Amino acid sequence: MSWDTSGRCGSRKPPYSALSPAAGRTRLRRHPAPAGSLPLALVRICVLAGGVGGARFLLGARRLLGLDEEAARADSPHQIDAVVNVGDDAWMHGVRICPDLDTCMYTLGGGIDPDRGWGHAGETWNARDELAAYGAQPDWFGLGDKDLATHLIRTQMLGAGYRLTDVTEALCVRWSPGVRLLPVTDDRCETHVVVTGGDDAAGRGDGTGGGDADAAGPRAIHFQEWWVKHKAQLPASGFVHVGAEQATPTAEVLEAIEMADLVVVAPSNPVVSVGAILAVPGVRAALRGTSAPVIGVSPVIGGAVLRGMGDACLDAIGVETDALAVARHFGARSGTGLLDGWLVAPGDGPTGADTAPVDEGGIKVTEAPLLMTDPDATADMLTAAIRLAGLDVPTRGPGITGATGGAR
Repeated sequence: MSWDTSGRCGSRKPPYSALSPAAGRTRLRRHPAPAGSLPLALVRICVLAGGVGGARFLLGARRLLGLDEEAARADSPHQIDAVVNVGDDAWMHGVRICPDLDTCMYTLGGGIDPDRGWGHAGETWNARDELAAYGAQPDWFGLGDKDLATHLIRTQMLGAGYRLTDVTEALCVRWSPGVRLLPVTDDRCETHVVVTGGDDAAGRGDGTGGGDADAAGPRAIHFQEWWVKHKAQLPASGFVHVGAEQATPTAEVLEAIEMADLVVVAPSNPVVSVGAILAVPGVRAALRGTSAPVIGVSPVIGGAVLRGMGDACLDAIGVETDALAVARHFGARSGTGLLDGWLVAPGDGPTGADTAPVDEGGIKVTEAPLLMTDPDATADMLTAAIRLAGLDVPTRGPGITGATGGAR
C-alpha cells in the first residue's frame, strides 16, 4: 500500500468509508424459527477491552462465533465490536502510539510477539538504538522497527484530518482481525498517575532530572512512564484522565453498545483499561441504558492478577485484589453500577456459585474456568458469560448459525 502526504491510500477512496454506520449496518436480531427447528441465533457482541487480556479474550470470542477464517466472515450473521481503551496512548518521538489498539490488532491479525504479548513478532530495534545514540528522550520506551511503521502511518493520517476511528479501520485492512476495533473516543483522554517520589521532582517525565526522590511531592506522570519506566513501583494515590472533560465517545461506540445482544467486560485491568474507557463521558450512561445484558469477567484469580501489575492499580484506588471486590467496584446495574453478571474463577465466588448463579449485591455471580490458555478455552469463558446472561449459545464453526440452547 502506498500513501501520499494527504493520508489517502493511492487514488482510492479510504477503505473505511464503506464501514461507517451510515453504510447501513443494522442490529443483528433473533428471528422466529420454523416449527421443529432450533432458533436462529444472530449474535452481536460488544466487548470492552484493554491490551493483552482484551486481545486474548477477543481471540476466544472470534473462535466461538466461527469468525477465525476470513472466508467464513462474509456470510456470517455474527459480529464482534471491541471498544478499546485509549488511555495508554501517547505521543513519543513525534508519532502517535496506541498500545491497546495495536495489541488487539496484531494479536487478532497473527502478528503479535507471543512471548511478550505485545509488539510485532520478529521485531528489530535499530530505530530505538539510533535514537538512544542521539540521546533522544524518553529513552525508557522502545519503539520496534516494524511497530514504528504502524505509528508513522497512523500519525500521517491523523495529521491529514482522519479520525482515530477511521485510521484504526484503515490499518485493520492489512491485519483482517475479524473484529471491529473501535477506539472508545477520537479525542485525547490519556491516563496519568498521581505519584510521590521518583527521579524527577520537576515532573518532566523524561528521566533526565536529578531531583531528590524524597523531595518530589505529589505529581501526575503519564501512565506509560509509571508502568514502563517505573514498573508501577512508585507509590500511586490515584489516576487522572487528562482530556476526559472534553472527550466524547464515538458514534460507532455508542451504536455498538446500544445495538449489542450482549456486552462483555473483558478480563482487562479494571482501573487503567476498563476504568479509562468508563472515564469517557457518555460511556457509563450507554452501558446502563443498553437493553443488552452486561456481563463482566474477573481479571483476578485466586486473589492475584495473572499478568501485569494490576494489583498496584487496585491498591491505588483502595480496592482489594479480589474477584468479588472488583465486581463491587463496578457495581450492579440494578443500582447505580454497570454489571448484570460477573464470572469468577472456581473458588472465588460466594457459596453455591459453583453450581448456579448467586446474587451478590444485585450482580449474578457464577464460577467458570478463567485461564485463557488458548482460544478454545477462552471461547468456553464466553460461553459461560452468554449462559449467565440467559442467551442462546451459538454453535461453533464457520457457516453454522443454529443455537445450542445449552451444551456446546
